[in-house]
Amino acid sequence: MAKTFVYVSNAEDGDIDGFLLDKETGSLSSLGKTSAGKAVMPMTVSPDKKFLYASVRSKPFNVVTYAIDPSSGALSQKASAPLPDSMAYISIDATGRFLFTASYGGDKIAVNPIDEAGLARAEAIQVVPTGHNAHSIRIDASNKFVYATNLGSDQILQFRFDAKTGKLSENKPALIKEPEENGPRHIIFSPDQKNIYVSNELSGNVFQFSVNKAKGTLKAVGDTASMPAGSGLVPGLYPQVAAANAKSGIKDDKSRVWSADLKITPNGRFLYVSERTRSKISLLSVAPGTGRLTYVTEYPTETQPRGIGIDPTGTFLIASGEKSDRLAVYRINQTTGELTLLDRYPAGKGANWVEIVDLP
Repeated sequence: MAKTFVYVSNAEDGDIDGFLLDKETGSLSSLGKTSAGKAVMPMTVSPDKKFLYASVRSKPFNVVTYAIDPSSGALSQKASAPLPDSMAYISIDATGRFLFTASYGGDKIAVNPIDEAGLARAEAIQVVPTGHNAHSIRIDASNKFVYATNLGSDQILQFRFDAKTGKLSENKPALIKEPEENGPRHIIFSPDQKNIYVSNELSGNVFQFSVNKAKGTLKAVGDTASMPAGSGLVPGLYPQVAAANAKSGIKDDKSRVWSADLKITPNGRFLYVSERTRSKISLLSVAPGTGRLTYVTEYPTETQPRGIGIDPTGTFLIASGEKSDRLAVYRINQTTGELTLLDRYPAGKGANWVEIVDLP
C-alpha cells in the first residue's frame, strides 16, 4: 500500500523530523529524528524518490544524501558533498544526476554532480556569480532551462542546461527584471509548464511569467498582491540596506512584509503563499487557461511560517512554524481551495523546510 512521508528540517536543532501522513485523515505519525547538522534548511527529493538531499548552512557547508526506506520512511545517511557557500535553496534535474544550489549570502549558484548510485559525493562542477542574494533555482520539465532568483537585484536569471555535462549557459536574454523593491524569492511552475510564479519577499506580490517553451525565456504577465488591503505592513528592506542601517545604528520599528514560500496544487487551480511577519497563509485562485491569479483570503497559521508543502494528491497542506516549532496540517477544499485546520504537531526548533514524498 502506498505511503506518504513528510520531512521537516529543523535548523536550530540540526536534524530532520520524519512523519507518516494518513491519506484519509491527514494525521501525522512521528518517524523520529535524523541528524543532519546545524542550520540544515533546504531539501529536495530525487526523481525516483529514493533519496532526500539536505543542505547544511553551517561550516563546513555541505549537502547530505539520505536514502529513504520505502516501507518505513526512515532516513539513512549515505554520502556528503562540499558546497561552495551557505546555500539557501537546492533542487535537482530530471535525470537525477545534477544538483542545483543558490547562495543568498554568497551571490552565486552552483551545480554539483550526483553519481549513478544517486549519491552527491563530489564538489561543484560549476559556480556562477550572480546579482545580489540568489534565493532559489529551478529547472523546467523539459530539463533544458533553469531559472534563478536574485532578491537583492530584483531579477530572474535565465539559463540553458546541458544534461550531458551538467553545465549552465546564459540564455538570451540572460535575465528578466522585476520592478524595484519586490525581492523575488521562490519559484514554482504551473503544472502545465506554461507559467512560472514567483513569491516576492519585500512586496508580498506574486509575479506571473509566461514561458516560451521553445526558447526557455520568460515574459512578465502581471503581479497579484498576496495580502489584503489594510494589512498594516510596509515593503521590506533590501538586505544590504538593512545591514547598512544596523551598522549606522538606525532602528527600524516598522512592520514589514516578509513573504516566504509558495506552492501550487497539482491540478493548478490554487496557489498558497506564506508570510512571516503576520504569520498568515494566503489563498490565490488560478484562472483556467490564462493562469492569472486572484487573491481570495488568508488564514492564520504557525508563528513565522517559513515553509509550506502540498501532498501529491493536492488534499493536504502542511506549514512549518520557524518560531512556534510546530506543524499545522490543513485539508484543502477541492472546489474552493479553502483551508481547514485539522491538527498541529510538535517539530524541532527552527522548523522550516517541508518535503512530502509519495511512495508506492
